[in-house]
Amino acid sequence: MGYSKEEILDKARELAKMIANTEEVQFFKKAEAKINQNQKVQRKINQIKKLQKHAVNLQNYGKFNALKEVEKQIEKLEAEIDEIPVVQEFKESQYVVNELLQMVTNAIANTVTDEIIKSTNGDLLRGKTGAAVEQSRRQRIELK
Repeated sequence: MGYSKEEILDKARELAKMIANTEEVQFFKKAEAKINQNQKVQRKINQIKKLQKHAVNLQNYGKFNALKEVEKQIEKLEAEIDEIPVVQEFKESQYVVNELLQMVTNAIANTVTDEIIKSTNGDLLRGKTGAAVEQSRRQRIELK
């Protein structure tokens, strides 16, 4: 029994839709919307963008002392943003969604590996395919 790449991609899209409709992703969307509506956050983000443009100009003109000062201002604004509760909520939700995606990725990778090992009559506990198990067996015989 085999599957085409298109069938696999269809299932991946189906899984992506399922993930997009989880409680974690819904919470992330709400947190992002709150950030976009928060004037304090938006003001600070705009200040950072202006300072970043200024920093690029300073770097291009070789004004490294002034650049360091601007970078300190950017870091200060970023720290201020990070202290705002709605930003902390957003970052936490982002972490949770990334964690979910990582769990799905690991589950797929581990299952594919396990299926390969099983289909080659390998050793799941050692994580070796049938060919690797056979090679190890031959090496043990040669050593005797």
